[in-house]
Amino acid sequence: MLLFAIALGLGMDYQVFMLSRIREEYERTGSPTEAVALGLQRMGGIVTAAAVVLSVVFLGFAISDISFMQALGVGAPLAVLMDATLIRGALPPAAMRLGGRAMWWLPPVLRGVHRTLGLKESAAGEPRTRNTAEREEAQPSNTGIR
Repeated sequence: MLLFAIALGLGMDYQVFMLSRIREEYERTGSPTEAVALGLQRMGGIVTAAAVVLSVVFLGFAISDISFMQALGVGAPLAVLMDATLIRGALPPAAMRLGGRAMWWLPPVLRGVHRTLGLKESAAGEPRTRNTAEREEAQPSNTGIR
């Protein structure tokens, strides 16, 4: 049970990083398919490297004289690597690819909450198109910060 909790907790961090990157790509391109592909391309290596580093740290527990720590030192790296690569790296992106635009639908009530709190959301809950994003980037900023 402890290994499950460790793998789930650490895997959620990886998932948050990956989903936030996919969301950024979706807002930039407006294409769910392209967003998933670009998000995985840009974050996949980082997430895998983080999982490998964490697994190496957990492997240090395997040299302990305490049998519980040895079991944790062998099981945790396997659980983290499987969770980061197979589960978090394959299942959610596949579901997002199959779900398409429906994965990014936001109920009107939550859109109002986003507006009230000032959370960034594209106009009318729709993604920006590539042309809109290019026009916005081409315009100079009015923030006064140089």
